[in-house]
Amino acid sequence: MVELLSPARDFSALNSAVKNGADSVYIGMEGCNMRAHAANFKLEDLKRAVDICHESDVKLYICTNTIMKEDEIKHLKRVMPVIRDSGADAVIVSDLGALKVARENGVPVHMSVQANLSNTESLQLLEELGVERAILSRELSLDDIKRIRSGTSMEIETFVHGAMCMAVSGRCFLSSHLYDKGANCGECLQPCRKRWKIVSEDGEEVSMEVSEGSVPDTTHILSPKDLCMMEHVPELVESGIDAFKIEGRARPADYVATVTKVYREAIDTYNSGSWDVNRQERMDGWMSELRKVFNRGFDTGFYFRKPYKISGYNESTHKKQDIGEVVNYYSRVSAAEIRLWNDLEVDDEVMIQGPTTGSLIQKVESMQINGENIQKGFKGQNVAISVVDKVRPNDSVYKRIKK
Repeated sequence: MVELLSPARDFSALNSAVKNGADSVYIGMEGCNMRAHAANFKLEDLKRAVDICHESDVKLYICTNTIMKEDEIKHLKRVMPVIRDSGADAVIVSDLGALKVARENGVPVHMSVQANLSNTESLQLLEELGVERAILSRELSLDDIKRIRSGTSMEIETFVHGAMCMAVSGRCFLSSHLYDKGANCGECLQPCRKRWKIVSEDGEEVSMEVSEGSVPDTTHILSPKDLCMMEHVPELVESGIDAFKIEGRARPADYVATVTKVYREAIDTYNSGSWDVNRQERMDGWMSELRKVFNRGFDTGFYFRKPYKISGYNESTHKKQDIGEVVNYYSRVSAAEIRLWNDLEVDDEVMIQGPTTGSLIQKVESMQINGENIQKGFKGQNVAISVVDKVRPNDSVYKRIKK
């Protein structure tokens, strides 16, 4: 059975992944991972994060995959025993020194995509060094992956959804050159996502036009579209890939909830033998959900060819509006009392997010004030809505609005 691996930047995203069907979750630890500017887990958070996952039979992996200079490797040697004692299922590393430190502490190791693993000889060497799983280079085609699969017994993992980088396996120097912020040390400021023009010394300008959509985009020439392999789940499962990885450790809880839920449904549908039953209707529904959260448009990356589509900044079909917070939860009637600071109507789609709640996404089926049914709640009012799962006081409430 293929493993579905989801990202988490905080406890809200972690619980969203667990509650929406992830088999495993990967998180970043402060000071040692490739998302230094995103929210990360503190050392003292690790045991709690592991316990949340293990209570639901979900594995937890910890990213320690930056370039390790002397100070960083010394820091890792100090914290690795804490990682081990937390019960984490593996660390993700790209540095051979980090691999050595993990093995000395008896912590299972997955080799990061940052290592640009592209052939069976590399995997054979890593297996001899005690690595349990290889996260393959993003630049491999599906045929390349199949050849590697046939030549190794090591677990292999590939990305199936999320942001793509202009550089080989994310090893970029643009951020370092422009802002002195090393992408390979987790500090990438993503200057590639800006609008750029390439002009030669004699004034010739490079133009790459995006023909899709209503507004042509000729300036995001360094920014590829997001990877999305939803339509190709059967081919990926049949190729023998052990784990499908969702990119997005800087993304909020609703992104994690939506993408995890959709891929969980797709994998389960294929495994049940019903992939071709109402296939187009299912696919349209899944893609519609994926488009509601942040995306730069979708492409299949290097799986079938070289990517050729450039992207705008955000092509999601919906945006979220902060409309209130949960004041109370009434378990007997499965209802939430919400303090509104923006209007809310019956049939609106809401997202309720919190560190323990994760991200609950549902339609407002009914709404009440003091036991009386209403059609619309207004700013300043406290309203009650029925909810499909438990929520908690101080959870944030958002409304999904079509752009």
